[in-house]
Amino acid sequence: EVQLVESGGGSVQAGQSSRLSCTISGYTRNKYCLGWFRQEPGKEREMVAVYDRNGRTLYATSVQDRCTISKDLFDNTLYLQMDNLKPDDSAIYYCAAGGVVDGCPQSLGSYWGQGTQVTVSS
Repeated sequence: EVQLVESGGGSVQAGQSSRLSCTISGYTRNKYCLGWFRQEPGKEREMVAVYDRNGRTLYATSVQDRCTISKDLFDNTLYLQMDNLKPDDSAIYYCAAGGVVDGCPQSLGSYWGQGTQVTVSS
């Protein structure tokens, strides 16, 4: 029913930028409750940037002022623009939708993409 597919991952030098994309299909019940998460080796998955249930953007402190979440609903695509990347940003980045976003109802369902690796070298 719902499918999310990330793209745009790869290797980048510290200080450079990257943009991740997520194509979304089958998620039409809510325009919000969408976002990006990441998981670093040996650590728990964390929220990076999301649209909450009211459509407001929320960012993790670690990426504040360096990342921007956006969406093109016509093309059903979610984006994450990342600037001034640091080695600590290296992680698998996941696109997600539904109840996985804090404050969003579980009745939406919870959906995850397969993830895309971002590696930042110093």
